[in-house]
Parts: sequence; C-alpha cells; structure tokens
Amino acid sequence: MSELTLTVMRLGFLAVLWLFVIVAVQVIRSDLFGTRVTQRGARRESGGRQAARQQASPPPQRQQGGGRQSGGRQRRGAPTKLVVSEGTLTGTTVALQGQTISLGRAHDSTIVLDDDYASSRHARIYPDRDGQWIVEDLGSTNGTYLDRTRLTTPTPVPLGAPIRIGKTVIELRK
Repeated sequence: MSELTLTVMRLGFLAVLWLFVIVAVQVIRSDLFGTRVTQRGARRESGGRQAARQQASPPPQRQQGGGRQSGGRQRRGAPTKLVVSEGTLTGTTVALQGQTISLGRAHDSTIVLDDDYASSRHARIYPDRDGQWIVEDLGSTNGTYLDRTRLTTPTPVPLGAPIRIGKTVIELRK
C-alpha cells in the first residue's frame, strides 16, 4: 500500500472519529439542557408563564348563536375549551374548534410542554365524526394517563376527566 493511500485512510478515520465525538457531545448537551423552546408570537414578553399562555391560547373569539364547530353544529354539552389545570402552564386555555391539538416538547406543538417527563411529540387530542374528543398517546416514553389509567389505544375523553402528561394535567371543559 502506498504512503499516500495510508495517509488518506488515517485522515478519513480521524474525520469520522471527530464526527462521532461532536455528535456524542451534542446528544449529551441536549440531555442536560433540554430542548430550546422558542416563542411563536410576534411579540415576546418577559415572564415565561405569561408568554406560554399567549402562545397556547388563540385570540378570544365571539360566539354568537350557540357556536359552530368546523362546519357542523356543536353538540349540547360538548366541551368548548381545553384547560391546563396543573403544571407550569396552569391556566392556559385553548379553544376547541375542531382541529387536532398536539401536546409535547416540540416547538411546533399546539401546547408546548416544558416538562422533563414529556416527549417531543407526546400525545394528540382530536375530534371524531360523532363530535367526541379522542386522546391518543403517540408512543411516548412515560405515557399519557386518562383519569389514572395509562392509554394504550385512542380513547374518548369525558368532560372534566384529567389527562396527565408528566406533571401537567389537562381537562376538557365547557
């Protein structure tokens, strides 16, 4: 084997070794410091709790004539909002308008959970054809609980039943 080939192989091995070290350091750094949560609003305010509330809750809307839900009539007694009742985002409210609500640590989630026990894409809540709301765990590590029962399949959510993701508790309310 020529000296040039041996030198190129040594340099290639060294480059792969450094790449491995850099990736390992990035993984350790993300485990120690978590993911970076960015504000999605045009206006950033001091105080993480208030900014998180504004981020998760859409602007207030007037509901006249009983309220509509994605082209059809809303069922009587159906929930109209999702409320965070425990955790760092306590008091956050999201209006239910027929869209899927994603929960997790990812910055593009509807409700961004700054919780060590939440996965980046932890769970989702969505309406079915009958107007019921369904909660589904998206393969999270620590699980999603509906009224102290760990979810294994998509499950209908009764009004006021607590949905627990780590230290965060969410409820559907009128």
